[in-house]
Amino acid sequence: MGCIERDESAVRQLLGRQGVDTGRPDKEDHTPLSWAARIGHNSIVKQLLNRIEVDPSHASDKGFTPLIEAAYGGHESVVKQLLDRPDVNPDKPDNEGRTPLLWAAMKGHESVVKQLLDRQDVNPDKPDNEGNTPLLWAAISGKGLVVKRLLDRQDVNPDKSDNMGKTPLIEAAYGGHNLVVKHLLDRQDVNPDKPDNEGNTPLSWAAISGKELVVKQLLNLQDINPDKIDNEGKTPLLWAAIGGHDSVVKLLLDRQDVNPDKPDNEGKTPLIEAAYGGHDLVVKQLLDRQDVNPDIPDSEGKTPLSWAAMKGHEPVVMQLLNRVQVDPSHASNNGFTPLIEGAYGGHESVVKQLLDRQDVNPDKPDSEGKTPLLWAAVSGRGLVVKQLLDRQDVNPDKPDSEGKTPLLWAAISGKGLVVKRLLERPDVNPDKPDNKGKTPLIGAAHGGHDLVVKQLLDRQDVNPDKPDNEGNTPLLWAAISGKELVVKRLLDLQDVNPDKIDNEGKTPLLWAAIGGHDSVVKQLLDRQDVTTDRPDAKGKTPLIEAAYGGHDSVVKQLLDRQDVNPDKPDNEGNTPLSWAAISGKELVVKRLLDLQDVNPDKIDNEGKTPLLWAAIAGHDSVVKQLLDRPDVNPNKPDNEGKTPLSWAAMQGHEPVVKQLLDRQDVDPRKSDKDGHIPLSYASSKGHVAVANLLQSREHPGLASFVVDHLRASLPSSTL
Repeated sequence: MGCIERDESAVRQLLGRQGVDTGRPDKEDHTPLSWAARIGHNSIVKQLLNRIEVDPSHASDKGFTPLIEAAYGGHESVVKQLLDRPDVNPDKPDNEGRTPLLWAAMKGHESVVKQLLDRQDVNPDKPDNEGNTPLLWAAISGKGLVVKRLLDRQDVNPDKSDNMGKTPLIEAAYGGHNLVVKHLLDRQDVNPDKPDNEGNTPLSWAAISGKELVVKQLLNLQDINPDKIDNEGKTPLLWAAIGGHDSVVKLLLDRQDVNPDKPDNEGKTPLIEAAYGGHDLVVKQLLDRQDVNPDIPDSEGKTPLSWAAMKGHEPVVMQLLNRVQVDPSHASNNGFTPLIEGAYGGHESVVKQLLDRQDVNPDKPDSEGKTPLLWAAVSGRGLVVKQLLDRQDVNPDKPDSEGKTPLLWAAISGKGLVVKRLLERPDVNPDKPDNKGKTPLIGAAHGGHDLVVKQLLDRQDVNPDKPDNEGNTPLLWAAISGKELVVKRLLDLQDVNPDKIDNEGKTPLLWAAIGGHDSVVKQLLDRQDVTTDRPDAKGKTPLIEAAYGGHDSVVKQLLDRQDVNPDKPDNEGNTPLSWAAISGKELVVKRLLDLQDVNPDKIDNEGKTPLLWAAIAGHDSVVKQLLDRPDVNPNKPDNEGKTPLSWAAMQGHEPVVKQLLDRQDVDPRKSDKDGHIPLSYASSKGHVAVANLLQSREHPGLASFVVDHLRASLPSSTL
């Protein structure tokens, strides 16, 4: 701590005491010498170096030596002391491969760099783990004096790339370090056009970052290709356009050897990128060229106008619309026009510009039949919707290829203001279904958009109980998704049948039970006209579905009813208890077992009991509850003769097998109709632990022998 605080007197006192370990590191493996070197406390470093127990090259957990610490901080006198030691390696790197010279170069400590370069045992071109040399780091940091000193060395490669192919010139160009760029370009052994691994040259990087002076320096060279593409097909001009660097764009456009309309691998030209970015000054420069096509599409079929409209760049849209070569209704590969792009994004000013054109069809749909109005409705762009509805040539009720109208999409999305605006139109059918029979009310009810539901129900021409093609009504959809407020609103209507079944025979109550929506279930159970125990086409009741799903609060509500049969089976003979056992719903099983009128040993059409189903699935806690019942036969077989033990053994459920074997009334030798016993199933399936449990019940010492024998003798096709 004395070293950290520069308290020299405290250090002297500590050094004078017996038993003080001056070389002992802290939890990060920094020694007192490391801390003193980091701070640059020359006199303390000197005192510590005079102690024989102090290791002057000790590295911290990150590999930082005292010399690295001093070089990093630019402490020349400390560096000198350390370099004077024969036991200090002046080129020892840290864990990332960075040497003292590299750190000094990175930080621009020229005098320290000079000290280190004066050593014969320092490699001035040694890269770190990422391939960055001291020169490259100095170039990145823009340390001109350090760069110059390193370039004076014959053993420094001024064009050496890192692992990503980036050279010192690339890094200096990207950072806009003009002096460093000049130093490097003055060298004959530096390739000014050398690309990195992604194909980007120093010019590309300078264009990317908008470094005008560097771009100018590079363009003055004869051996620079100003139109060179990278691996993505992007030129320096395209990169400058992306960044909106208009002065760099100008420099490049002044060149005869630059193609101003050259697309990248995705077909995007400099104009497209400038339009997308809203760089109106760059767009203007490009449009002033005769050799730039202002309407050229990219690989998605989108033109500069499409991209500008999508992003809502009004000045760019205006410039493009003033060009006669630009088609304002051009559709992309998915049929999106500039108007659709602007409408979907809610860009009113762009939409206005496009609607003011005589050659723009305001009702032109995309490839899926969606019009600009429909897209504006989907995204809830109220002002754009108003602009489009004010047009005589826009059909406000035009459906897409799925039959969905703007109103239906607005209802699905819960866009209340848009719904209100559309409902004010006499030429909009508020109850028009899509191809699947879903109406706007169904869409709003399913989504729980209560305000939209209210708006639609206020209409006399909306049928609140109209089902879709699968027989699902608005109430049923609200019950499916558990939308309590919507359910309440619909139940308040006289003309809504709360017990109406869909094509599968499911009622709103049954769907609410499936979803575990207890508040919706409560509302429906409060109705006198709801049949609480009504099964669907497969015989499944609300109680069965709630039991299977483990919705304990719903199960409780249903069991509190006198008109619910808690033991009513479905068409396959499975009771609520069976289904709860199948899915392992422990709380529901307990609730059902507490009832007098539930048969815990009732078989289904396959002869399977709740215990047998729990054994098959391996729900040991459910198995325990059932085994605790005196009226459950733990040895009862199904129609194939398989007992709960047989099934548990076959599936390898060791805890269940153990519970069953703990019962004296379970016969581990009981065979099924094919003559197989539980042990044969366990061994043939490779459940060794289960097989050993079974064998130990009869012959404790023969378990392994019998298992091996049965595994070898039982035909593989037995199961």
